[in-house]
Amino acid sequence: MSMDIDIALTVNGERIAERVEARKSLVDFVRDDLGLTGSHVGCEHGVCGACTMRVDGVIVRGCLMLAAQCDGAVVETIEGLSDSGELADLQAAFEQRNALQCGFCTPGMLTAAQDLLNRGSVPSRDEIREHISGNFCRCTGYHAIVDAVESVAKARHGAKP
Repeated sequence: MSMDIDIALTVNGERIAERVEARKSLVDFVRDDLGLTGSHVGCEHGVCGACTMRVDGVIVRGCLMLAAQCDGAVVETIEGLSDSGELADLQAAFEQRNALQCGFCTPGMLTAAQDLLNRGSVPSRDEIREHISGNFCRCTGYHAIVDAVESVAKARHGAKP
């Protein structure tokens, strides 16, 4: 017997009111009910980072959070971060540095990288690696990703990339 719950939240700036199954994950809600398929479902155990998104300004694993927990919250997916232009320089750097290949990890990786860059400093390469360590990439070997994040951090602070 499933139990449905009414929730109201803001997703990428749009107010949403929906009825959801109590056990539905946030990533499944966003993908299946709202049609926002940028956040991917990978391991479904919070390990791979493919489902990374922001809830009330904090990055979370969408597979570990229930949609019902987001009642009253502000949720930002990769679509919202991209559409707002917040990631434009980071997306360009990922492309220029060949930091994306198959693209499966890219939305979660960009969201995690932006979270680090939002802190306002120029992180070291080790700090970048540490911050994105919860996001698996099977294609790039991470070097290009770290290069891209580092170049954007430096550029945002007026340093030479």
